[in-house]
Amino acid sequence: SSGPRCPVCAEPWVSPRLLPCLHSLCAPCLRRLGPLGEPGRAAARSVLCPVCDAEVALPPGGVGQLTPDYLALSSGGAAVAGCDLCADGAAARRCLTCGADLCLFCCQAHRRQKKTASHAVTELENTKDCSQAGKPLFCPSHPTEELRLFCEQCDQPVCRDCVVDRHRQHPYDFTSNVIHRHGDALRELLKSTQQHMGTLEDVLGQIDDMGSAVRSRAEAVATEICLFASGYVKAIGEHRDRMLKQLEDLKVQKENLLHLQKAQLQQLLLDMRTGVEFTERLLTSGSDLEILITKGVVASRLAKLNSVAYNTHPSVDNGIQFSPQERAGQCCGYEVFGAILNKVVDPARCTLHGEDLHSARQNQLTGFTVLCNDTTGERIGRGGEAVRVTITHKDKRDCAVKPTVCDNGDGTYHISYSPEEPGLYAVCVYVKGQHVQGSPFSLMVKNKFREHQGVFHCCTFCSSGGQKAARCACGGTMPGGYQGCGHGHKGHPGCPHWSCCGQVKESSECFGGPPSDTSQRSLLRTVAL
Repeated sequence: SSGPRCPVCAEPWVSPRLLPCLHSLCAPCLRRLGPLGEPGRAAARSVLCPVCDAEVALPPGGVGQLTPDYLALSSGGAAVAGCDLCADGAAARRCLTCGADLCLFCCQAHRRQKKTASHAVTELENTKDCSQAGKPLFCPSHPTEELRLFCEQCDQPVCRDCVVDRHRQHPYDFTSNVIHRHGDALRELLKSTQQHMGTLEDVLGQIDDMGSAVRSRAEAVATEICLFASGYVKAIGEHRDRMLKQLEDLKVQKENLLHLQKAQLQQLLLDMRTGVEFTERLLTSGSDLEILITKGVVASRLAKLNSVAYNTHPSVDNGIQFSPQERAGQCCGYEVFGAILNKVVDPARCTLHGEDLHSARQNQLTGFTVLCNDTTGERIGRGGEAVRVTITHKDKRDCAVKPTVCDNGDGTYHISYSPEEPGLYAVCVYVKGQHVQGSPFSLMVKNKFREHQGVFHCCTFCSSGGQKAARCACGGTMPGGYQGCGHGHKGHPGCPHWSCCGQVKESSECFGGPPSDTSQRSLLRTVAL
């Protein structure tokens, strides 16, 4: 039971009814519950329990057919019994003859009926025993009959009038005879439910323990994250300082080289200005004899100054870059990124590499490699440069090959192409829009590799079974008759060769037909044999 008062209105019980979720509500509160049935339907199929928020199904007859909660009424104290006849009003009288509690309206009706007009009715508050304990329970269908029997088929208590009316021919027994069996069944269900409760309590305990473990573990991991992050921040700071120091050193190095070059060139310019001024004064103001006497020293000096080699460009460039994606190794145990790149690719220093840059085969995949270097000729160890290649037919301007450029990420770029037309092509390789070393260059695309149609043999006379009429592309003949394999044949190369073209290398390309003095028919015969 839910206690001495209704859990919704907190008033003493008035005809409490038991919902399927085993929470009790008084009749007025039950009538105020909003329906959860289909819109437009008068009768609600289910309601929400205001105690546990569970959706509970109602009997077909509505809340009035819910099971009365007699335990709430028998708890005494603040409980106010409901009317046993209408089940809606609060009981104000008790019929001593029937033992029924009646509201004021039903009490008046009780006195009007001939059958019950003579019954003694007393005020309920004057009754010493105001509780429901021990009070007989009356049949809802037959209010004057006590519920003393139990219908086994309908599984509900009934009265004597019920067994001859709606429960006719249903098996039934006295409630005192069946209570043990039904009570035992209920106890078994109770035992099973209690076991589940124990299990649930254990699980809830485990959940609480796991919640504590999760919080504890989260705190530990948070500490690890903070330590990791602070260490990473420190590592990044140190890496930053290291890169700034490296940048400063690089700047000073470049400045020193520029200062040195500047001083050398300024001195050379001063020497030249001195030589020029002296020579111009000599040629303008000197006599013929003075010029002839001084000519040797002046010419020697000017020639020496003119022979001094000097760089026509600054000795260094401003090629300083920062690459944030560059792996920079470990710093304080953390992998860091970002590096200063002082190498700038110089297209004139980039080189081409391949087995045979100047020849290719028709419809055969061919390629070469571009190696990018800086101004000192040192290899650039990273990718990302703008490499462009064009391959154009020299005779057919509209015939071009579309090459594929693959950045290997290490300063090398593989160029692959497959020419469809034979002929002479011009290949241009650009880095940053400028030709690389060796570009442009010519490419000869040959016809498809010609397979040999003959046999690679010692001699035609062997492969033809000694037939003298047989001919080979090598042009060998047998003057004086057959003298053995490959021996004494006029025109024989003296080693194994191809019958179709006379080539002595087995893996060679076929160079075409036989010599003019060999009949095509005899050659075909040899090939077939």
